Amino acid sequence: MERTFIAIKPDGVQRGLAGEIISRFENKGFTLVGLKLMQVSKELAETHYAVHKERPFFAGLVEFITSGPVVAMVLEGDGVIAAARKLIGATNPLTAEPGTIRGDFGANIGRNIIHGSDAPETAQQEIALWFTEAELASWTPTLMPWIHE
Repeated sequence: MERTFIAIKPDGVQRGLAGEIISRFENKGFTLVGLKLMQVSKELAETHYAVHKERPFFAGLVEFITSGPVVAMVLEGDGVIAAARKLIGATNPLTAEPGTIRGDFGANIGRNIIHGSDAPETAQQEIALWFTEAELASWTPTLMPWIHE
């Protein structure tokens, strides 16, 4: 089974959207295998956003993700990375489709509610960065045969 990393950013947590967002992934049939509420350290934020280090918006990304609690999670399922990206919607909430998380809840590109891994390699790196192996639960929901072949 494929796994992906998802983070509900401080704006999503502060607005009380965590339950709604988690429900969207569960309702789609994905299994939650890791979940925690945490305050992101500057070091973790800088490592997570390292790919943007030379970009002018890097400092703003770090400042925002460390500004309040974040809900970090790992989801598992067939095609979960691509499907999660579709559920999340375009990076800019102003162009995100209605029905997506960002399209329904996002205010602007700087306050876009959620992060999701964009590829299998990125997912592996992000999961390892945000979770220890002991924090991940491998389990099979009893309803799995009703969702997946």
